[in-house]
Amino acid sequence: MKAATLDPRLDDRLADAERRFTGVQEALGSPGVLSSPDMLRELGQERAYLEPIVTAGQALRDALGEHADAVELIEESVDPEMKAMAEEEAESLAGQIETLSVRLKELLIPPDPLGDRPAVIEIRAGTGGDEAGLFAADLMRMYRLYAERNKWKMELMNVSEGIPGSIKEAIFTLRGRGVYSRLRYESGVHRVQRVPTTESSGRIHTSAATVAVLPEAEEVDLEIDPNDLRIDVYRSSGPGGQSVNTTDSAVRITHIPSGLVVSIQDEKSQLKNKAKALKVLRSRLLDHMVAESEAKRARERRTQVGTGDRSAKIRTYNFPQSRVTDHRIGLTLHRLNDVLGGDLDELTSALRLADQEEQMEADEA
Repeated sequence: MKAATLDPRLDDRLADAERRFTGVQEALGSPGVLSSPDMLRELGQERAYLEPIVTAGQALRDALGEHADAVELIEESVDPEMKAMAEEEAESLAGQIETLSVRLKELLIPPDPLGDRPAVIEIRAGTGGDEAGLFAADLMRMYRLYAERNKWKMELMNVSEGIPGSIKEAIFTLRGRGVYSRLRYESGVHRVQRVPTTESSGRIHTSAATVAVLPEAEEVDLEIDPNDLRIDVYRSSGPGGQSVNTTDSAVRITHIPSGLVVSIQDEKSQLKNKAKALKVLRSRLLDHMVAESEAKRARERRTQVGTGDRSAKIRTYNFPQSRVTDHRIGLTLHRLNDVLGGDLDELTSALRLADQEEQMEADEA
């Protein structure tokens, strides 16, 4: 048995964090910082980010040292009972090291400046007809249940229904701590493989729906010139109340420079639909701006395809095998019902860690 070692890339990042933490600690005690509320607040926030990293790093280094001692004892011990105890200790420590390494990688993920923003989620049925609409409704339910698990609030912006139990398009906002940072990797084409309820021969069909996750924009993020907007009103369609289908309450806003179009008809009030449409438009524009200014975000934005083409999938939900596979990181979970029931933590955490690994490799290149 070999002694466990720390990934050199992780070791370098931990060492950087430890050096920075020492520097922050020293700076917090200096008269210049103590007399400046802004500097005190900024350094205090950095300390709050670095301290858990340093604590986890020290625990990991301690476990590595104990593991090395246990391995040395295994190699040198002539007493079978002592050797067996050392092997048991080494095995236990190896599990701790793996857990601590994963924890440290998560802590080292830089804070996302948009991470705590509410997330505007757009779901659209893609290839597969009515079955795609039913699957889109399943995805909407999955995110609603995930939001309930995390005590997030959900605000429905717009929904266009298909056959009973299906949706053609849904736009809603989730609000709560860390919403956008947890869900940003859900953007892309989601594919389902199952036997539709309308299929009499029992054949498995493949359908798809697209998901786009956008950070909710605030008015201070960007200013929209009213002259850049074309606003059309029209009569709402589909099920509604007494007046939803009899007045020109639906609103379509076109942002002329970018070509982005947002249509909202969920409310009976034209003013409310206009306000919702502007909010969605602002979020799409912010996402577009961030994607252009950051290379990493640009790579993510390319996954937010809107074609619904089954070939451009990021994740497959296979009902016959009760399997969920995320194709970007090669992760397969054999608990489909749990995932569709809102248990997304394993997937979201794995995607965040994979992105961190990619950043570490990019920094080395």
